[in-house]
Amino acid sequence: MAGIADHYDDPIHIAVIGGTGLASLADFTHVANVKPSTPWGVPSSPIAVLHHPSPSTGKSIPIAFLSRHGLHHELAPHEVPSRANIAALRSIGVRTIIAFSAVGSLQEDIKPRDFVVPDQIIDRTKGVRPFTFFEGGMVGHVGFADPFDGDVGKVVRKCGHSLEGEGVRLHDSGTVVCMEGPQFSTRAESKLYRSWGGAVINMSALPEAKLAKEAEIAYQMICMSTDYDCWHESGDVTVEMVMGNMKANAENARRFVGAVLDELSKEEHSDLVLAKHLESQTKFAGSITAPAGRSAEAKSKLQWLFPGYFD
Repeated sequence: MAGIADHYDDPIHIAVIGGTGLASLADFTHVANVKPSTPWGVPSSPIAVLHHPSPSTGKSIPIAFLSRHGLHHELAPHEVPSRANIAALRSIGVRTIIAFSAVGSLQEDIKPRDFVVPDQIIDRTKGVRPFTFFEGGMVGHVGFADPFDGDVGKVVRKCGHSLEGEGVRLHDSGTVVCMEGPQFSTRAESKLYRSWGGAVINMSALPEAKLAKEAEIAYQMICMSTDYDCWHESGDVTVEMVMGNMKANAENARRFVGAVLDELSKEEHSDLVLAKHLESQTKFAGSITAPAGRSAEAKSKLQWLFPGYFD
């Protein structure tokens, strides 16, 4: 594309992972496409580098944008190369990720087109998705009690509430049930997840959130409800229903994410954006394997991701 560079040399600290319903950020200046290769393969799409003016200084802030399912939505949820995605983002400097996802609602009060800022996850994937950087000769145990970043979540909630009354309705918390897919739930499963206290259901929160935690990246998902799953008397979920609600609410989704990026671009959030509160956590969590027991391949991969951590 004319005027779009194929490299970008400065570090990029904030990324948006766009899922179904958020394919781009139209009001940002697209300056580059980068295609980093990682020890875990290539990411699901080229990473678009977008310039965003800081609301406090006017200086251009670079934002990385990655399409989770590929540029043409060609990757099924279990095919998304999440390790490559997170590793590629960290390698270009990203320390904060705002992840967007379409979800089904498991609660009457979360209506189609509502937004949810979740705080917990229940894992219903089947173990077929690679979900850790620590394997093959190095063991690492990273805490995952709080799968989303509390401080970034506060910023996201503040921005969402600032848009209420302009078509945005926000729920401050909720548990995401992450299922395998690509089929939707059975009616029995949907009712079970409701009984567990699930708020919404998707196919994308994991292993993305786990890998971000291992990579010391502050990660927060924004969910947009598109349907009532199949438990509700309004009818079973269909692709047509999902796509229709996403299209109708796309502008609100872009405004919401744009407001979050505006706020995070302020200098007062610089330490948060750099995830200073997460620095070196993985260095200690990943040092459980004694140096003599670390395989050369595992050590090489982790040194690429965390230079200087496991020398």
